[in-house]
Amino acid sequence: MSCLQPLQAGMMQSLRFISAEALASHPQVAQQSLGGVAHNLYPLLFKASYLLEQAEVIRVLLEHWPLEEFRLGALLGPSADHPGDLRDRACRACLEACVRGLADHTLWGGGRRRLRVADLTGIRDVQVQGCPCGRALGRWGRTKLLARTCCELQAEPRAARRPVEVLTDIFVTGGNFDLVVRALGPEGPAPLRVRCLSFRADSLGPGQLLHVLRLAGPGELRRLEVVHNVRLHAGHVQQLLAQVGFPRLVSLTLPAKAFDAPPTSTPAPDGEDPLLTSIARELSRMTHLTELSVAFSTLTGKLQKLLGPLRTPLKVLDLGNCDLNHADMAFLANCTHAAHLEVLDLSGHCLVDLFPSTFFRLLGQAAPTLRALTLEECGLADRHVGALILALGPCRRLRELRFLGNPMSARALRRLFVALCELPRLQSVEFPVPSDCYPEGSAYPQDELAMSKFDQQKYSAIAEDLRAVLLRAGRDDIRVSTPLFGSFDPDIEETSNELGKLLLQAFKTALENFSRALKQME
Repeated sequence: MSCLQPLQAGMMQSLRFISAEALASHPQVAQQSLGGVAHNLYPLLFKASYLLEQAEVIRVLLEHWPLEEFRLGALLGPSADHPGDLRDRACRACLEACVRGLADHTLWGGGRRRLRVADLTGIRDVQVQGCPCGRALGRWGRTKLLARTCCELQAEPRAARRPVEVLTDIFVTGGNFDLVVRALGPEGPAPLRVRCLSFRADSLGPGQLLHVLRLAGPGELRRLEVVHNVRLHAGHVQQLLAQVGFPRLVSLTLPAKAFDAPPTSTPAPDGEDPLLTSIARELSRMTHLTELSVAFSTLTGKLQKLLGPLRTPLKVLDLGNCDLNHADMAFLANCTHAAHLEVLDLSGHCLVDLFPSTFFRLLGQAAPTLRALTLEECGLADRHVGALILALGPCRRLRELRFLGNPMSARALRRLFVALCELPRLQSVEFPVPSDCYPEGSAYPQDELAMSKFDQQKYSAIAEDLRAVLLRAGRDDIRVSTPLFGSFDPDIEETSNELGKLLLQAFKTALENFSRALKQME
């Protein structure tokens, strides 16, 4: 059977899975034989079909699914029959077949229909696809596909009256907003009833965001990401949290400048910030919240007021480029959250120069739990390497370290790498292009143009030397890289065309406003 795909070395698959794979490799035979397949073998046949990218078989399996639940992530994950993990295969053909099969189930299932819940979560979007076709369907595309299918079924008189509950992660932008709104707020019967577990929004206006979130069922939401081109100020954030409400939210990401005062507001005479106080009060009501990202928001002197009222310790905290001061760092180093942090981003702060003692105390407090630390563009130079090594020493559970954009020489990096070999769980390091590779006197932080103009041959030689340091210490298990423009972001990658158009429109509007102002001056 040449079409069967071998597992990785050391992985064993059961005879049941081998049989399912053999059947799935012959689509016509598989479809004709479904009537004789035991119900408890459908999950195996589904995973085998997904592995072989047999979209026709997947669609028919979903149409005739005999069980009450279909949970995509669990079906594609490791099992006793097949230890392979297929959750990082966002295969377009297979995922389209799943959604179309669900639609067929509501149209043609008749009295045989048992499916109550279809959980489409659990897919991991990665840069390199492992499926045979190599064509991915990202979160935005999956959202559009499901929304379009829901809208089509709402107009279909043959659709079953008893709805199938669909759990999903959705990504809404201006490009799919109208479709998603129609899917989430049907005027009549909805054969597929969508429940959102995570929600990402980009390129929406504040009013659009509030509207679609109300439809999405905020009471069930676990993760909310509002990013990039959603222009919110503190008034919008207060309205979002107070009027919509997210009682089960675990993770919250807010866009840049989300805590800026509304343009029409006037400062309070006593220096108080009533909007921030209200936002903190609403956050304190989220008793499941353990992850908070507020990067690129100005929080100078406000950190205690924002994080102090929270009832649950944070495990993930992104404070990159928040313009923190001594009082903020002192609070962070001594608060309850410090001893529970697993992921911390303090990029954009001159930590060792400005806050040496509180930075040391913070990492000391977080050391028992900290597994990922990001210190990009923190002004870390050669003179700071000794202090950085001392601060990182207690972090024995650290797995990921990112410190791009810091002006370190090859010599300083080599010294740091020797120390990093002593961290037993370290798996990944993102390090900057050594300052030796740039023209003398280059300024930091760098813009994208300056960042890309370095001696690549010299960089390659230094990077090879740093890998040799790891190899000599027996730590070739540590992955090292220099992603100049940041790590791969599947959501940005998928919607780059729409974001590009939005930026061009914003630039055009700015030029028009500037031209209008010049004319008024004349």
